Amino acid sequence: MPGRPEIPVAFRGLYEGPLLSVREYRCHACRSGPGPEEESDANTLILMRQGAFCRHFGRQKATADVNQAVFFSKGSTYQVSHPADCGDRGTVFAVAPRVLRDIVRELDPSVDERPDQPFAFVSGPCESSVFWRHRELVQRLEAGTGALEPFWVDVTALQIVADTLEAAFAQAGHPRRSRREGTEADHANLAEAAKVHLAAHLGERLTLDEVARAVHASPFHFARVFQQRTGVSIHRYLTLLRLRASLERLAGGEEDLTALALDLGFSSHSHFADAFRREFGRTPSEVRKHASLRTLREMSKNLEV
Repeated sequence: MPGRPEIPVAFRGLYEGPLLSVREYRCHACRSGPGPEEESDANTLILMRQGAFCRHFGRQKATADVNQAVFFSKGSTYQVSHPADCGDRGTVFAVAPRVLRDIVRELDPSVDERPDQPFAFVSGPCESSVFWRHRELVQRLEAGTGALEPFWVDVTALQIVADTLEAAFAQAGHPRRSRREGTEADHANLAEAAKVHLAAHLGERLTLDEVARAVHASPFHFARVFQQRTGVSIHRYLTLLRLRASLERLAGGEEDLTALALDLGFSSHSHFADAFRREFGRTPSEVRKHASLRTLREMSKNLEV
């Protein structure tokens, strides 16, 4: 990890799940040359939020800054220097080995020959879309609201990791390979199986890992195929199912909004209200007071899949 042992580096957990963990680190190092040799204890990706640091591999070095993602391979050794006095701050993504191999395999099938060393490079570009999605993810994790679903975090964070890896492979000159596994019919069946599972378990606290297991697919492959087939992420699709179901209940005069939220799989009334307000610009209680068939139809049109 960045930062020499004698330099204070603070870590803070932002999210911990079975598929990945997300941590913030802050290093308060001043300008300095290469420090003592360090060794990475895991395969991780770091996206920077402030400052910069350099990793030295003999006579070569790789710089981490807000434009450049860096990859730490388990067991790799390096030295760290700091080019400025402002310190540095970033986000550490550690993906479960089985999921990380699945992501990399989509880009480089030779990863199966080196399962413990999935990264073929030490750095890659942090593209604009990744930069902004990374910042949104961290901001929402830092807010720590009850409306933040693990399902959304998993889907969002894994896609950030996958897009960063794809950009790094492209920069390293690896030819883009055709997507593996399956036919159009296989992918269609996978998406339909997922829809069936969501409908049957709408009121439960679902996770990406659980739904993927139910349809006999790996989490990343499943999430990617589902979005390709439907045009929306699996989490977005689930949220739309729940919100459209809530409109019918509200039109029927539902009074207990907390019970409604829990029945539809939201973690709390505030979670439901926040999602509802983001989609419709008004609260469930406001809609309930003024519900009409025409109003609900107009609101539902805003939820096109």
